[in-house]
Amino acid sequence: MWNEARLINAAANMLMVLAVVMLLAGLVTWLVRLPVFDIQRIVISTPSQPGFQYVSGDVVRSAVAGKLTGNFFSMDLQQTRQTFEAAPWVRKVNARRVWPNELHVSIEEHQPLAFWNEYQLMNNWGEVFTANRAVIEEDFDMPEFFGPEGAEKLMLQRYAELRQWFEQLGLGVRQLTLDERYALEAVLSNDVTLLMGRDPGAETANPQGGVPGAVSFGERIERFVRNWPQALTHLEGQQVRRVDLRYPNGFAVTLANVPTPVNPNNKR
Repeated sequence: MWNEARLINAAANMLMVLAVVMLLAGLVTWLVRLPVFDIQRIVISTPSQPGFQYVSGDVVRSAVAGKLTGNFFSMDLQQTRQTFEAAPWVRKVNARRVWPNELHVSIEEHQPLAFWNEYQLMNNWGEVFTANRAVIEEDFDMPEFFGPEGAEKLMLQRYAELRQWFEQLGLGVRQLTLDERYALEAVLSNDVTLLMGRDPGAETANPQGGVPGAVSFGERIERFVRNWPQALTHLEGQQVRRVDLRYPNGFAVTLANVPTPVNPNNKR
């Protein structure tokens, strides 16, 4: 009899505890769903100076409107970051909640380096993204890259190397093309096209490593840069259309077609 009373007592106590827990859980659920905790203000900033170049806080807010879910307690910050990063020109986002109903978002913009395959852009990290090209200032002269998917990092590396080499000649790289066989071609700022052949770094994990038995990328360019001023003196001002670097010990020059002058006395 005594044992039965103890069991009934314990059961009653347990039911009471469960009732209190359920009551507290219901109270907490009610509290966290109060409208006061709904996100009522989104503060957008950028760590860069002096501020945004290609996007604005209003544009970002419009891009994410209706896509954010949850309140101060229930918002998934990882999902929130992904939502903001899907907005045009947004590369990376850091989001945090601020009591009791604010969301603070720090945005890192894409910094465009080149046009990629005509319709897209590449940033300084070799990442390809899609955005409105009209936002880019007209006086910002960006090169054009054309290449297969997956070659973005290699293209960025090669562009950096070429730009450094050709600065010695006062030239820039206007266009860089890598075909399906990983043959590299560049158009310089003086309209000369360079044929560099298959990139020796295409088959390696390290683009700068090269492959055994291949003339290294840097060696071809170094030979051209070293000999180009002297070659120009021999050409005596003739316009060069193309330079083929695919030779083990030199390079071949193709001249532009010079139109034949018309003698006005021969006109009828």
